[in-house]
Amino acid sequence: MKELKARDIMVRPVVAAKPHASARDVALQLLTGLYSGMPVTDDDGRVIGVITELDLLKAAMEGRDLMKTSAQEIMTREVITADVDTPVKEIVRIMLEKNIIRLPVTEEGRLVGVVARCDILKSYIEPEFVTYM
Repeated sequence: MKELKARDIMVRPVVAAKPHASARDVALQLLTGLYSGMPVTDDDGRVIGVITELDLLKAAMEGRDLMKTSAQEIMTREVITADVDTPVKEIVRIMLEKNIIRLPVTEEGRLVGVVARCDILKSYIEPEFVTYM
């Protein structure tokens, strides 16, 4: 099997929050999108943070009003990203070392996709199941 790169397995389109999105709206997007976190981008599409279910839960436990709290107030600012040409082996190394579930993928500094642990796992498994309708 050829050496896979981020571009080969990333999920796109990718949903990102704007910095001023309310935490409540982010929570609703996570719940309806069935994912546990998303990038936060500036107007140029550059990743400036990541907001997760844990960030939202922490804010709620602190008594913050999620309607009045913005994504930028509670997001994680120290974001690790991968370039579209980053080998999957390097992405796995980063995920293991930093205990990261998903990595935003960029091209020329702009968000173009996301790679999650499950996406990597899917790329290594050839399913033995078929659904008949």
